[in-house]
Amino acid sequence: MWLYILRRIVLMVPTLLGALTVTFVVIQFVPGGPVEQALAEARIGRGGLYKARGDTDAKQIEELKKQYGFDQPAHVRYVQMLGSFARFDLGRSFSHDRSVWQLIKEKLPVSISLGVWTFLVSYLISIPLGIAKAVREGSRFDTASTMFVLAGFAIPGFVLGVFLIVLFAGGSFFELFPLRGLTSDNWTELTWGARIRDYLWHLALPLTCYVIESFAVITLLTKNTFIEEMRKQYVLVARAKGLSPMRVQWKHIFRNALIPLVTGLPAAFVGAFFAGSLLIESLFSLDGLGLLSYESVIRRDYPVVLGSLFLFTLIGLAVKLASDLLYVVIDPRVQFASAAK
Repeated sequence: MWLYILRRIVLMVPTLLGALTVTFVVIQFVPGGPVEQALAEARIGRGGLYKARGDTDAKQIEELKKQYGFDQPAHVRYVQMLGSFARFDLGRSFSHDRSVWQLIKEKLPVSISLGVWTFLVSYLISIPLGIAKAVREGSRFDTASTMFVLAGFAIPGFVLGVFLIVLFAGGSFFELFPLRGLTSDNWTELTWGARIRDYLWHLALPLTCYVIESFAVITLLTKNTFIEEMRKQYVLVARAKGLSPMRVQWKHIFRNALIPLVTGLPAAFVGAFFAGSLLIESLFSLDGLGLLSYESVIRRDYPVVLGSLFLFTLIGLAVKLASDLLYVVIDPRVQFASAAK
């Protein structure tokens, strides 16, 4: 297995290089780079009366190119970028004039908070519901819950967010939940019990929007895998031996049915807080990674774009490897010896 892990780690390098290279090349052809945006902001700052004068404008452009590092050829900048990333130096943001690491760490608490709760609530609801649907396949409960699940899946999270704001956040009807942020302005002045209540109060609406997008897939996957296991030969043999239905269900079926879900836990856990929803974050004024990524693309803040891509791709590759290794722990029938040859 160690040889397999080593091979996977080696194969991560070209994958990571490929993602960075494609993004870097695309960036070179995107119009309206940071130099052009800085010039436009300078002109707007002068009341729109700024008129480019040959020498002055050219000198300003050269200074801006030097400031942003665009005075060097693309291949030189590419090699410098790879060297910096190899030292885990993600660079400095153009628009914020701060380290990319600092920006990401600043946004992480919001994204992690939403991601962890989305992950926990989704799985805590979906797995029991999927098992209940599988055991009662074809019943009224199964039909009604399927309609509810599919209806939730069909509603985009941001549309549900608008509906919840209008209905419960003072839009037109009730004002039961706050509209902005994850905490109140006086959160630091509250007691610990009041802080927890305030946090959960702010979390309720955005968490509902995040969960509705993911729980349908997990529920149906749990149901289908459970039904598939229930129809296999070893279940019939266990029942023929006189084992109780509950013993067969929880000791034999449950473990095998949850293999696809358990092996996907690392990816689902990390993806829950790194794949932030821009629209939901904007609706509820949540300053997370989704909003940072969007603003970086709009402002042509290339260090943030490339630095975030490097970090997220690296984490994604590591999580994929962890998922494969977890598969061996859950299902001993899988062996990596042949894959390593």
